[in-house]
Amino acid sequence: MPTTPTPSRTPTLVEDDRLVWVERIARLMDSQFRMPGTRFRFGLDPVLGLLPIVGDLSTFAISTVLIVTMMRHGAKGSVVVRMVLNVLFDTIVGAIPILGNVFDFAYKANDRNVRLLREHYVEGKYQGSGKGLIALVLIGMLLFFGLLAWGLFALFTWLWHAVQGAW
Repeated sequence: MPTTPTPSRTPTLVEDDRLVWVERIARLMDSQFRMPGTRFRFGLDPVLGLLPIVGDLSTFAISTVLIVTMMRHGAKGSVVVRMVLNVLFDTIVGAIPILGNVFDFAYKANDRNVRLLREHYVEGKYQGSGKGLIALVLIGMLLFFGLLAWGLFALFTWLWHAVQGAW
C-alpha cells in the first residue's frame, strides 16, 4: 500500500531547536518570576534596570543579541524593524529614573519580540540569513549609543561648568 507524501509544514518556533534558547532567554529577561499571590510576572530586565546605566546597557545588549539571532534564522526586515523599535522604546523609556523602572516591569520587549517571531513563523514567511540587515541594524544601534554617550557627556560637561560657575 503506497504512502501518501505529507505536505511540507512550516516549523514553529518551539520546533526549531536553534531558536529555543531565544525563547528561554526572553522569558528569563521578561517573565521568569511571579509575584507571590498574584498573576504578575517579571524577569531580570526590570531588576537589572535598577542599576543606573550598566543595567540598562546590559539588558539592551541581551535584547540586541536576541534580535540578531532571530535575524540569522530568517526573520524578515519588517519584523526585525518592529523588534528593534520594541527594544529601543524599552531602552529609552527604561532609562528614565523611577518611571523607567516601573515601565520595565510592564513592557516586556523581549516577550513581544518572541511573539512577533512566532507569528512570522506561523505565516511561513521566514527566509534566509539577512546578514546585510544584521549589519545595518548593528550600525544603527552603535550610532544610537554613540549619540547617547555624546549627549550624556555634553550634559555632564555643561552641569560641571554650571556648578563651578556657581562657586
